[in-house]
Amino acid sequence: MTDVLRSLEEARTGGREPEEPLMRDLIGDLLRRTRTEQGRTLREVAEEAQVSLPYLSEIERGRKEASSEVLAAVYRSLGLSMSDVLGALYERSVLGGPRRTGTSLGEYRRAGSPSVAAPAPRAQALSLAA
Repeated sequence: MTDVLRSLEEARTGGREPEEPLMRDLIGDLLRRTRTEQGRTLREVAEEAQVSLPYLSEIERGRKEASSEVLAAVYRSLGLSMSDVLGALYERSVLGGPRRTGTSLGEYRRAGSPSVAAPAPRAQALSLAA
């Protein structure tokens, strides 16, 4: 089974590590970390967001790129705002913060990360277009 999964991952990445993480992987990781930090099941969040359980699972694993409407429903069901999500994605992708240190979104939000409020010396735009 692991050989099949490894083959699928190699086909997806061309056998090499991507230089930049894919947006769907960052979003999926953020959603899963937040959900598990809240002690909620995939079923609970899927039902509240009115998204099928298998589809939400695929989103969390970075296998599907959900529409902005679906993502907004999932964010709301987790009690997140768009600024929470964008701030966490910025922290993880540009500053290399929580992803490398293992900081959860809850810790990120409690810290009130000043790096998100102040513009970084090297600004980059994040797009959530589906």
